[in-house]
Amino acid sequence: MSTFKPAVWPRKLRSTEWFGGDSRDHIYHRSWMKNQGLPADLFDGRPVIGICNTWSQLTPCNAHLRDLAERVKHGIYEAGGLPLEFPVFSAGESSLRPTAMMYRNMAAMDVEEALRANPLDGVVLLAGCDKTTPALLMGAASVDIPAIVVSGGPMLNGWFRGERVGSGTALWQMSEDIKAGKMSREDFLEAEQSMSRSPGSCNTMGTASTMASMAEALGMALSGNAAIPAVDSRRRVVAHLTGRRIVQMVKDDLKPSDIMTRQAFENAIRVNGSIGGSTNAVIHLLAIAGRVGVDLTLDDWDRLGQDIPTIVNLMPSGKYLMEEFFYAGGLPVVIRMLGEGGKLHKGALTVSGETIWEEVKNVRNWNEDVIRPVDKALTAKGGIAVLRGNLAPRGAVLKPSAASPHLMQHRGRAVVFEDIDDYKAKINDESLDIDENCVMVLKNCGPRGYPGMAEVGNMGLPPKVLRKGITDMVRISDARMSGTAYGTVVLHTTPEAAAGGPLAVVRNGDMIELDVEARRIHLDISDEELSQRLAAWKPTVEAPTSGYIKLFHDHVQGADSGADFDFLKGCRGAGIPKDSH
Repeated sequence: MSTFKPAVWPRKLRSTEWFGGDSRDHIYHRSWMKNQGLPADLFDGRPVIGICNTWSQLTPCNAHLRDLAERVKHGIYEAGGLPLEFPVFSAGESSLRPTAMMYRNMAAMDVEEALRANPLDGVVLLAGCDKTTPALLMGAASVDIPAIVVSGGPMLNGWFRGERVGSGTALWQMSEDIKAGKMSREDFLEAEQSMSRSPGSCNTMGTASTMASMAEALGMALSGNAAIPAVDSRRRVVAHLTGRRIVQMVKDDLKPSDIMTRQAFENAIRVNGSIGGSTNAVIHLLAIAGRVGVDLTLDDWDRLGQDIPTIVNLMPSGKYLMEEFFYAGGLPVVIRMLGEGGKLHKGALTVSGETIWEEVKNVRNWNEDVIRPVDKALTAKGGIAVLRGNLAPRGAVLKPSAASPHLMQHRGRAVVFEDIDDYKAKINDESLDIDENCVMVLKNCGPRGYPGMAEVGNMGLPPKVLRKGITDMVRISDARMSGTAYGTVVLHTTPEAAAGGPLAVVRNGDMIELDVEARRIHLDISDEELSQRLAAWKPTVEAPTSGYIKLFHDHVQGADSGADFDFLKGCRGAGIPKDSH
């Protein structure tokens, strides 16, 4: 059971340093706030709650968050707090180039500095799109004032000619069908209209839904938050209730460091295996853990996840979409099943003030085809497989639930693409010497190489292979892939090619062995040959000379450390900065 003890209330809060007195500076702070029509008694020492909003029309997943912010405000006012909404950088996956991942750390910096510099006692984190959830959690963890997440929720199911259309997953599949000659471009354009038919984030178990699930599994969101569709009235209800709850969290002084313990991260890793969650969760949880001082590693992911069956039958691993997952009972059912199987730290504390087990022990599964019994799991050993070997000395990852069983042990000839432009130039060339037994290798797409580590690891197959009816090949890169994607794809190979990792010296014709059961990824050359190649290697990616991209290149850590900036690890606290006048 949790040992957390609520703080004494009433007490002097952080915001009173700005608002609680009659000095020139106190009057200065209050008088400017009052130009918004705020009554004087709102500055009487009650909790001041920030609503950290990633709303943006450039981030379609989050374009409905203004309405949720209003619902949060209702709850805060009801509970006796003062809500103050503010914007932060919104990292939108669908439009940002070169990749939203390059801006996750910048968004986290924005959140951290906004929380520390302003008169806030607690914060509600409004997130949705892939990188916004980890960015907000990272920033909040580094300040460590009471914080709670409200997710924007997934879109409604897509439908096309009687079939479910999963956002992202269907796009990758239809794109391959076009190259294979199985689908016309006219049909593809018609299907486009059915992919995104309501506000919200991906309706598959992509990264957005995965990270909403991770927030709930970590205990940082109210139970049931993750799966409620964006347009369901219950999404507004959970926002309203969250507004009420954060006020009490401030009174109790219940902080991220009280909730995001090692036990919480271990719970989240097991939940990720159960839901068939995105490989992106590996990088994001490593980064969040680094902010709260939990020594989480890739070995923890492998140790805790490899015996967890994937029981949520959602695309890209399965059949259904988030709407059905919610109707079946959502994430609380999954967490309860882990608890019943002895795979849950039941005493882990949540933002509700109760343990995670108290939250879920009485929930029911309303559809056993969507959330399957363990004996009917999609994959007996789900989770994330962490591979090591001379090709990935610091690790690489693969998602077994989205991979092809016949490729989980494979030896093949490498076909090398030096970067994403090289891949695009060659992949449709009929003279490319490649067949389905080859291993596709993509270099220079890691944090420094791309830059930002884009979701290009699930390389589309060559048309001449697709026309044979082949739908999967082994692919290896230092990139990421979308949580909506699928295939036998080895990702996050570390050290990355742009940093001189062994991936950088793979050559066409080299033989590569993959053995997922043995957790092995091996380049079949001698140690001496590998050492000679590495000694002769020279960087091919030009280092940036200015701007944020230089900051990113100079300070980003490897995927095995969460790709956070080296100077952002750890908690810098909520100390009151010096006065401004």
